[in-house]
Amino acid sequence: MSRLNTFSMLARCLPAAVLLPVLSIQFADAAAEDLNDAAIVEAAYRTGPIKSFMLQQDGELLVEAHRQGMRADRTTNVKSVSKSIVSLLVGIAIEQGYLTGVQQPIGDFFAEYFERRPDAEKAAITIQDLLTMRAGLESTSRRNYGRWVLSNNWVEYALERPFVDRPGGGMIYSTGSSHLLSAVLTRATGMSTRAFAERFLFEPLDIQVGGWDRDPQGVYFGGNNMALSPSALLRIGTMVMNGGIHDGKQIVPRAWIDESMRIYTRSLFNPYDYGYGWWQRNLNGTAVQFAWGNGGQYILMIPALETVVAIASSSGQDTANNRESRRMLFDFVENTLIVQLRNKRAARQDKSAGSSET
Repeated sequence: MSRLNTFSMLARCLPAAVLLPVLSIQFADAAAEDLNDAAIVEAAYRTGPIKSFMLQQDGELLVEAHRQGMRADRTTNVKSVSKSIVSLLVGIAIEQGYLTGVQQPIGDFFAEYFERRPDAEKAAITIQDLLTMRAGLESTSRRNYGRWVLSNNWVEYALERPFVDRPGGGMIYSTGSSHLLSAVLTRATGMSTRAFAERFLFEPLDIQVGGWDRDPQGVYFGGNNMALSPSALLRIGTMVMNGGIHDGKQIVPRAWIDESMRIYTRSLFNPYDYGYGWWQRNLNGTAVQFAWGNGGQYILMIPALETVVAIASSSGQDTANNRESRRMLFDFVENTLIVQLRNKRAARQDKSAGSSET
C-alpha cells in the first residue's frame, strides 16, 4: 500500500532554488522508512531540470516524483534513449529471422544506393559496426547534425560521409549510424520501424509511444525524437535488467541482452563504455548500465542492487549546463543513491535475520 505526499511535504526539504510545481511523490510506507525518499528526490532535483524521477528496486516502485506538469504516463521526448530501443529491435529482428546476425553487411539493404555509388568498403560495414558506433564514417552528430537533418535524404547523407577511421575501429558517435539501423529494419521486415516496435516490443510491454519523427523518405528516426513516458522507460529498463523477460514472457532474447551489455568501445568525450546502443560505467564499485538522451533523459539500471531508475528532464539547457548536470547526476548516483540502496538492502537483511532468530 502506498501513500501520496504533496508539494507541502517537499517544500520543507527542498531549497527555494529548485522549488518547482510537484504533482506528486508516491512511495511504499515500509520502503520509505528505509530509503529516505524525500532526501533522494531532493538530491536528484538538485542535479538539473529533472521533471520525472521514478525508482524501482526488487520489482517494487519505491519513489515516484513529478513536476512541471509531468505524470508517469505522460510522454516526453527521450532523445537518444531511442538508440537503445533501436538496439533492442535489432535483437528481436535477428531472433525473428529478418536479419541473419550482427555480421550482416549493410550492402544487403542498400543495393540501389551502392549500384549508383559503388563502394565495397562502405557496403561491408556491418550491423555490429552501426550498433557500436564503429562504422568509421564521419559523424552526423554534434556540429554536423543540422546539415544532416536538413538534407533531403538522411540515409544517403549518412552513407555519403567519408571514412575517418576503419569500420570496427574507434568509437565515432553518430546518430546517422543508428538511423541506418532503422532503415535496415524497415527494409528487412517490410514494416516501418514503428510498426515493428509496436508489434514486438511496445505492445507486449503495454507501452504507448507518442510522437516519433520520420525522415523525408518516411523512415522513423533511428536515434532521436521519440516520445515515451517515464513509466515506459521504467518498464523497458526492468525488462532489460530481467534478461528480456516481462510478465513471464521473453520479449527480447536473453542472449541479445547479454551481448548488448558487453563493452565493445569507449567514448572519446565521456568516461563511459559502450555496448550495442547501451552505455556503462562503474560507480561506487557497482556497474551502472544506462540509456542516455540529451538534456537528461535516462534509463539507469543497477543490476547488483536490482534497481531501475527512469528520469525525464526539461530540454533547452546549453552544452555546458548539460555537461554539469550530467556530472552532478552521476555524482548523486555514486555517492547518494547507491549508498542508500545498499543501506536499505542491509537493513532488510538485518530485519530478516532478527526475525529468524526469534
